[in-house]
Amino acid sequence: MRGSGVGRAGGSLVRLRRRCGLEHNELRRHIDRVQRLIGFGLLLLMLVVAPPLAFWAGTWSYHAGSSAERAERAQRHEVVATVTSTGGIGSSGDRYIHETVQARWPGTGGTTRTGTLPAWKNAKVGAHRTIWIDAKGDPTVRPRPHSRTVTDAAYASTAAVLGVSMPILLAYVLVRRRCDRRRDEMWEADWARMDAAGQR
Repeated sequence: MRGSGVGRAGGSLVRLRRRCGLEHNELRRHIDRVQRLIGFGLLLLMLVVAPPLAFWAGTWSYHAGSSAERAERAQRHEVVATVTSTGGIGSSGDRYIHETVQARWPGTGGTTRTGTLPAWKNAKVGAHRTIWIDAKGDPTVRPRPHSRTVTDAAYASTAAVLGVSMPILLAYVLVRRRCDRRRDEMWEADWARMDAAGQR
C-alpha cells in the first residue's frame, strides 16, 4: 500500500513536470521552451509584485476608511425628532416621489431645528423618531460602519491584484500568439521539406 502511494505521488510529479515543460523531451522544440520560460518569468513577476501591492492597497484603504469613521462619528450624533405635521410630498430629484413629514429636533448649541423628513409607516403628529444630524444640525445619514471599511479594503486589495495580473496575462497572451505563429511557420517548413523529399 505504501509503495503504491509513493508510486502515485511519483506519477503525479512526472505529469506536473511534463505539463510545465520541465522534463527532457526530444519532441519539444526550442520555441516551446522559450514560451514556458517567459511564462514562468511572468508568473514569478506577478507573485513577487502582487502580494505587496495588494497589502499596501488594502492597508491604505483601511486606514482611510478608519479615519473617515472617526471623523463622521465625531461630527454626527443622534437626536430624537418629533413630527409636527404629515401629508407632505417631496421629490428625491429623480422620477420617484415620496411622502414627507414636518418635524422638529434639537440642533447644535441648544437650538431647535425644524425641517422636512422622509415619512415612515404610520407616522402621526407627535410621533418620535431617532435621526442623525451633522455638525450644523442638518439631517444626515448614519456614520460610516466599520464593515464598509473592511469591505473597501478587500476591494482595494482585489483591484490591486487584478491591476497587476491583467497586464501580465495580456503580455503572456501576446507571447503565446507570437510563439504559435512561429510554430505554424516551422510546421509549414517541415511539411514543405517532406513534400520535396517525397517528390524525389
